[in-house]
Amino acid sequence: MMGRADEMSAEKRLEELQRRFAAHLRDPATAPAPEGIEDRRLQVYRELFFDNISASLAATFPVLREILGSERWMCLARDFYRDHRCHTPLFLEIPREFVDYLGEERAPQPDDPPFLYELAHYEWVELALAVDEHELAKDSADPSGDLLEGVPVLSPLAWPLAYRFPVHRLGPDHQPSDPPDEPSFYIARRDRRDGVAVIQVNAVTLRLVERLQQDPELTGRMHLEALADELPQLEREVVLSGGEAALRAMLEADVVLGVRPAHCNPPPG
Repeated sequence: MMGRADEMSAEKRLEELQRRFAAHLRDPATAPAPEGIEDRRLQVYRELFFDNISASLAATFPVLREILGSERWMCLARDFYRDHRCHTPLFLEIPREFVDYLGEERAPQPDDPPFLYELAHYEWVELALAVDEHELAKDSADPSGDLLEGVPVLSPLAWPLAYRFPVHRLGPDHQPSDPPDEPSFYIARRDRRDGVAVIQVNAVTLRLVERLQQDPELTGRMHLEALADELPQLEREVVLSGGEAALRAMLEADVVLGVRPAHCNPPPG
């Protein structure tokens, strides 16, 4: 009968075997395989694990993959597979982990395009919105209410985005080496029909969306008045009329879901 000490020793041996097995799958070029396992069997695991990860990344980042080309893309995917330690077991979260890896862990390489991280983030946003579990039908807002006198309700599935590069135009035939003088601004959103789109906007509209996020208790008129105060270089009436038009356009696009009375508390998220 196996004693307690023998059980602990067996557990440690199993842990060591698992550790070496995982290290080999991550980096077969430098981490030796555990002894006693046929290489033909290991090859099945090596291909299965990496192919699943690389296929998920390729599906989420098709433009980045096309720009880099097969060889550079596979090297990047292999580096991520080898070096990054994921913080979630959810397969759909792997692309987000890849974006985190590019932005926080990976050292830039001389042949990296200068927009690599921004393009990856832009492509990931579409997946992130598509799989978000929030249901807009449960958000109480009156789509026929007064956008100026009421409190505009910003969709939780509307994200303001700003990039140095015009990420929507990037591709194999358009790879600028330097960002333009002006950044590019977008609102990514998922509508009530679960359609995902990214809308290019100007800096003023983006700031209006940011205000709706930061001060969800203010009426539309209050937001526009404050926005005009923030932009003294622009004619006040232009900001007010343009902001009202932007609110109406955002209502049609499900960026703004409607309004609630100014005296009500915000609905729970």
